[in-house]
Amino acid sequence: MSEQVDATIKPIIGGIAWSTMTKGARNPSRLVKFFRRHPEIAWGGLLLMIVTLLSIFAPLLGTVDPRALSTGNRLKAPSPEHWFGTDMLGRDLYSRVLYGGRISLSIGVSAAALSAFFGTAFGLLSAFGALLDGVIMRIMDGIMSIPAILLAIALMAVAGASIENVVFAVTIVEAPRVARLIRGVVLSLRDQPYVEAAIAAGSSMPKIILRHLLPGIVGPLIVQATFVWATAMILEAALSFIGAGTPPSIPSWGNIMSDGKALWQVKPFLIFIPAAFLSVTLLAVNLLGDGLRDLLDPRMSKRG
Repeated sequence: MSEQVDATIKPIIGGIAWSTMTKGARNPSRLVKFFRRHPEIAWGGLLLMIVTLLSIFAPLLGTVDPRALSTGNRLKAPSPEHWFGTDMLGRDLYSRVLYGGRISLSIGVSAAALSAFFGTAFGLLSAFGALLDGVIMRIMDGIMSIPAILLAIALMAVAGASIENVVFAVTIVEAPRVARLIRGVVLSLRDQPYVEAAIAAGSSMPKIILRHLLPGIVGPLIVQATFVWATAMILEAALSFIGAGTPPSIPSWGNIMSDGKALWQVKPFLIFIPAAFLSVTLLAVNLLGDGLRDLLDPRMSKRG
């Protein structure tokens, strides 16, 4: 399980870190100026990197097996031996929170990537297929008309509790929103003179999409993907909290809070600590999304 999560998260963090270091090494003052102009990207990226690195390097940070039971250490308060205390089965909460971050983050990233991929595909098909537009958009509207959490619960009830099924359910819920966004962007770009010129010149549709439309799609798509990432983590936590998400044997922030809900009045740390990690991560992702929106769409920027 941990190897799969590492394979999902490490390339993303590695790419961000490498890009930041190389640009900073070439021109440190330019990088500092950039972060001063876009503090949301700086703070969001920093917080997200800290949480992600804590999750990736959990085995090196003094953790133990998050599934190891110790009935003699049940419901211990935070102490030097157990930094975040223990749960009702004596499991170390510090270890469970750090390892749980791997699952929550990987579900968010996977759902965002799949929603972006399928949403872009359906959006392009709808924008360029007159016959398909009505069918695809009516299906998307039908899915969007159902509250996200109710649709996710129904899908999980049919598919069963597993990490893969959580990603599948969240993708089904979020892909229509991406599809509608991409369709709108493509329809506005399709009327631009350079696209009309390419069509008049006889360029093939794949060439027009790759050369003229995708560059205009990338910005809105990246921003939307960050918000899908945050929404996916909220949905995963909600599903796991009610027992319809990841299996109880696999720690995630949602089912860690679910395990502590019966005792939150006498042992509030059982819920508040994983909730704090989830909240900080959601704040980081949303700050990053807001910053990228301002950066990629100057009309939305408050700084001009």
